[in-house]
Amino acid sequence: MKIVFTGGGTGGHFYPIIAVAQKVNQIIDKEKIIGVKLYYISDSPYDKEMLFENGLIYEEVSSGKMRIYFSFKNFTDIFKMFFGTINAIYKLFTIYPDVVFGKGGYGSFPTILAARILHIPIVIHESDSAPGRVNKWAGHFAKKIALSFKEAAEYFPKNKVAWTGQPILVEKEHKAPQKEALEYFKLESNLPVVFILGGSQGAEIINNTILEALPRLIKNFQIIHQTGINNYNNVVGQAKVILESNQEKIRYLPFAYLNPLEMKMAAGVATIIVSRAGSTIFEIASWNVPSILIPFTNSNADHSRKNAFNYAHTGACDVIEEANMTANILSSEIERIIEDKEVWNKMTEATKNFNKPDAALKIARELVDIALAHEK
Repeated sequence: MKIVFTGGGTGGHFYPIIAVAQKVNQIIDKEKIIGVKLYYISDSPYDKEMLFENGLIYEEVSSGKMRIYFSFKNFTDIFKMFFGTINAIYKLFTIYPDVVFGKGGYGSFPTILAARILHIPIVIHESDSAPGRVNKWAGHFAKKIALSFKEAAEYFPKNKVAWTGQPILVEKEHKAPQKEALEYFKLESNLPVVFILGGSQGAEIINNTILEALPRLIKNFQIIHQTGINNYNNVVGQAKVILESNQEKIRYLPFAYLNPLEMKMAAGVATIIVSRAGSTIFEIASWNVPSILIPFTNSNADHSRKNAFNYAHTGACDVIEEANMTANILSSEIERIIEDKEVWNKMTEATKNFNKPDAALKIARELVDIALAHEK
């Protein structure tokens, strides 16, 4: 049995692929399926160590990016896509997998096209509430289509679609128990915790707003703040000046980056989460924590904003757009949600209704079943 995974070169494509591969490996071990090979085909390995840990063989296929705005790179990238597709056809013919799983993104295009030409079954997953161009195109001939947002169903043939939710890495599936998390961060048990999550690269607008709001927030809350690696020294330096004579300054805990264990601990103690509106939406929902989302203003095809508002429609979060983002507005919204228990409880319940905890397993099961049937 051979399964090929393919996706664009971002974490939003890569980590859900790894999450599905983790569950495929669990099924293989549990059902003692022998002779299995898993491959990852893209224009970049993204994280070689994670591929190795999960038994994925990396095959490189170049891919061009077709921009929706004028760029001379569009002309050179046409040739990259052409030769990448020829290379993908050769590699898929050599491997001849039983099924190909596409996560979207320009990096998946050559492999999906090659699979189509070679009549290999294709399964795709779409993380956004409105699909990207590659997945929208692939949806016309994919065997099965899995979705993170049910709103995306209108873009695909109804008989192929399943609202599975977003595949989440095993190490991020569950938050830590509150007592354990409080001890880990050495926090006060009777004071709410605001968890600021700007992504591994950080978010400058969130960092600056939090710094401005710090004196007000630490009066009543404890703050865990992931600043991003590149922003850490600057944020810590400014916070030190702002809180120099403040008796509650120990309530502010900045971190450059949170590893999976630290992330689970922070989730376990969080009363509310302030975050960008990327793939972290699904992790936040899995932790059952109310949130305030700040979508990117200039995200690709406005996906960040669309995803944020679709999640907000479930009642699980509030949205503050960048143009409206001030220290006063953010602080007031944090206080409103935390201090009104009825609002907080309703948002918590809404996360449970939105969350699909078995997404990776459901997709993995479908891939294995298709692959075994194809073998015959």
